[in-house]
Amino acid sequence: MTSPAAKHPATPPRPGLCSVLAGGLSVFWGGKTEGRRLAPFLIGLLLTLLFAGAMHLRPPFLENIEAKLLDYRFRLRGALPPPETVVIAAIDEKSIGRLGRWPWDRDVMARLVERLDGAGAGVIVFDVIFSEAERHDPILGLAIGNAGNVLLPMVFDFDQPAKATDTGNKLLQRSAFATLLNPEKFAGHNPIAASHVLLPVTELIREAMQLGHINMFPDDDGTLRWEPLIIAHDGYLYPSLALQAAAMYLGVPHDRVTVQATEGIEVGRRHVPTDPWGRTLIPYYGPHHTFPHLSIADILDGTIKPEQLGNKIVLIGATAVGIYDLRVTPFSAAMPGVEKHASVIASILDERPLQAVSRPLNLAVLLLSGLLASLLLTRFKAVAVSSAVTFSGLGLLAVAGQYLFAARGLWLHLTYPALNLISLYTGITAYQYAVEEKNARQVRAMFSNYVTERVVNELIKHPEMAKLGGDRREITMLFSDIRGFTSFSEKHSPEEVVLILNEYLGEMTNIVFHWEGTLDKFIGDAILAFWGAPMAQDDQAERAMRCALHMVRRLEELQQKWRAEGRPLLDCGIGLNTGEVLVGNIGAEGKKMDYTVIGDHVNLASRVESLTKKYNAHILLTDHTLDKIREPLLKGGFGHLLIKGLERVMVKGKEHPVTIYQAIGMQEGESSRIVECESDTVVKLTEK
Repeated sequence: MTSPAAKHPATPPRPGLCSVLAGGLSVFWGGKTEGRRLAPFLIGLLLTLLFAGAMHLRPPFLENIEAKLLDYRFRLRGALPPPETVVIAAIDEKSIGRLGRWPWDRDVMARLVERLDGAGAGVIVFDVIFSEAERHDPILGLAIGNAGNVLLPMVFDFDQPAKATDTGNKLLQRSAFATLLNPEKFAGHNPIAASHVLLPVTELIREAMQLGHINMFPDDDGTLRWEPLIIAHDGYLYPSLALQAAAMYLGVPHDRVTVQATEGIEVGRRHVPTDPWGRTLIPYYGPHHTFPHLSIADILDGTIKPEQLGNKIVLIGATAVGIYDLRVTPFSAAMPGVEKHASVIASILDERPLQAVSRPLNLAVLLLSGLLASLLLTRFKAVAVSSAVTFSGLGLLAVAGQYLFAARGLWLHLTYPALNLISLYTGITAYQYAVEEKNARQVRAMFSNYVTERVVNELIKHPEMAKLGGDRREITMLFSDIRGFTSFSEKHSPEEVVLILNEYLGEMTNIVFHWEGTLDKFIGDAILAFWGAPMAQDDQAERAMRCALHMVRRLEELQQKWRAEGRPLLDCGIGLNTGEVLVGNIGAEGKKMDYTVIGDHVNLASRVESLTKKYNAHILLTDHTLDKIREPLLKGGFGHLLIKGLERVMVKGKEHPVTIYQAIGMQEGESSRIVECESDTVVKLTEK
């Protein structure tokens, strides 16, 4: 079995990206895919695919963030109660104070083994390697042999070249895994392979039950998160010391500890999951001193009761400052390595493994959360709602990740979907803001000359009300024209005409805006305004009628002012009509566009206004408009007003005649009323 001589396994091949099906968006968007929603959705989809690619490539800085989030989940979960079967015989400050400077003579270690054996320890595990011969080796070897339950450590090396003693070592090979299933799977995921091994002295190996390696490979940030349960050497696979200890304590025969290539290790009926390279996540039980520490000085003095050691796994390791194997863990920046062994052993005994969620499932979470967030963020444009959606998504991910970790022992990757949600919120919101700002500028530029500022702001909030192009709507139109303007212009200087005309048009425009009408255009001295577009107005005819009455009152006030100033007087006629017309932006796109109305009812309104001269009336309206204001009129909504029917007219292109009414102000105290047209004669209107 071959593998590069490296401390870390090679970066694994990445699974192919799942294809994302486009389509079905029209169902979500109410029957049609709108461009203003499709574009930000596609932005969200693109960002999600970019993060899926990042998950595939696993850039180090994102992997480091995810590792830190894993550490935080440990701290958020807190310490777990350790099994009573695992204790640590500590080479602590107290022991060094009594027994002298470390390392001690091996006859001291022999006495320790005898004490532990005498107390009935289930398994004695040394986290101390005796690699150099010492004069008391026979004494220690005898104690190990008599106990019959001692495990010794070994250390693999990945930098030194192989030595002759590394090949064909029968004492070493008896500690190798005896059963390997599906070895062909290792073809794409070779286990970590070592070139050299550091062993205890031969005299001790012969007496020990088994050997297990104590190699540790911290991540790039120095934190120890993975336990290599398997290391390959000289064609054999060797277990870690913690795995050997758990199997021995459980009474699982050596040949029943089975390696399932790239998947896990079976310890009797227990399954210990691994990644494809034989590593498992270290399921730390807690910070320093989570497991009971028994001072070796107290054990040798006999002050430790036998029941504290009987039928337990006793790990012998250094915990004194300055001599122990310092390790950075999620719980602590300085934890003795022996406590790491204790956590791994405890997790196997408790059947509490920690396993990374499969990459396809992590990818599915990323894609589904990104797709759902894109749909929701494009559907809700309000920043507050989008923020709520984003924070809810982040919260749901955090809760799900913590639950799976604490309750199920599963490590769900949160960095990629969480950063994707934040990017979606930022990207889609920025896009919508930019588009809405552009649309707002367009709407403001388009309608600021037509309608009031309040209406413009409403159109900016609801741009669908100002549909570009043409749209059929029921509209109430008002035509106003100055009577005798041609002769007036001939009798006065252009400067005087412009001065008085500007004053008149300015006042009339203010009144149209006061009643929230849309000012279509000035046609010389004539005014065309309408109600019901771009904003729908249920009371459009009432507003138009009130506007007409207001214009007449204001004109009377202007006439008094002009008379006092000795200036010529102007008079006007107003025609009102209600009907379905085409309303929208009409013209040459990109050059000249006007928001205007087109249709027969527009022409009818113009013709009705022209009849004001015939009847010497200020305000004429059609029966179409009267039908809309009849009820509020009779209830006194327009003050004291008489609506008098004048005649029935036939408009060119229409099958049914239209009745023309005059609006006449009455004295206070009189009730508003309607007098219908008595004549049955139909007058045919011709073009102006």
